[in-house]
Amino acid sequence: MFEIILIVLGLSLFEIVSSIDNAVINADVLATMKEQSRKLFLIWGILFAVFVMRGLLPWMIVWATNPSMGAINSLVSTFSSNPSVVEAIESSAPILLIGGGTFLIFLFFHWLFMEPKEYGLIGERFIHRQWVWFYSVVSIILSILVWFSLKVDPLMAFGSVLGSTAFFITHGFKQNAERYEKDLMGKRGNLSDMSKLFYLEVIDATFSIDGVIGAFAFTLSVPLIVLGNGIGALVVRELTIKGVSRIKRYKYLKNGAMYSIMFLGVIMIADAFGYHVPVWLSPAVTFMVVGYFFVKSKNEMDRLAK
Repeated sequence: MFEIILIVLGLSLFEIVSSIDNAVINADVLATMKEQSRKLFLIWGILFAVFVMRGLLPWMIVWATNPSMGAINSLVSTFSSNPSVVEAIESSAPILLIGGGTFLIFLFFHWLFMEPKEYGLIGERFIHRQWVWFYSVVSIILSILVWFSLKVDPLMAFGSVLGSTAFFITHGFKQNAERYEKDLMGKRGNLSDMSKLFYLEVIDATFSIDGVIGAFAFTLSVPLIVLGNGIGALVVRELTIKGVSRIKRYKYLKNGAMYSIMFLGVIMIADAFGYHVPVWLSPAVTFMVVGYFFVKSKNEMDRLAK
């Protein structure tokens, strides 16, 4: 029970901090909408975010790594405690874990090299200036992962390649989302509220992939993933409506989210190669990393206030 509580709390915290960008985009667009449309977003957004995306994506991932089970059996197996089913899922776990780990590692390095940020640690500014080396770094990482995976299982190597492919596809969606947001806030700001609601749901689907994939670093239990990520999604929705301006003041929270993603990616890859990873490690790392950058942000706010 203690491990379950720790996993759910860790998943919720990870979902919240990894969805900060999503919350900011949502808040900017919602500010241009009527009050009735905002309430509609809160109601339908929660249903879609929690019960569709956070429930559908984990099932699809389990199905993709266990295609022989079929769609219906994969759905049933995610909520099953049958030892044979659990063994089948765990046997395919290395493919899922190395794919997810590759995705998260690429996500971290893209933020470190390419994205504008508040510099929270020594060396971040220097690395950001070397942004042109991002593609070289991730290509080398992928080559190393594929090389060692081939010695264990060729399907693991394929899983790593799928993880990199998923990163670049979702990254493209996010770039388009950022451009479209500028259009919504600018010359195309006369779009209907219904069009904006549809846009926000598409954006949420894109941003939720990071949280769902990272969740497998905490547990392979889909019900726990749905519960933990669902609680986090509810909190993010509440912050979007009421307190995103307050969250923006904590300038290093994004750093905490990205370093958590890096550690979770490493944990998933280590687990995929058979290294024993304690159940409590992923939640503990998430709490420590996010906690450090939260305190750092709070100290910076106090310094500016003085």
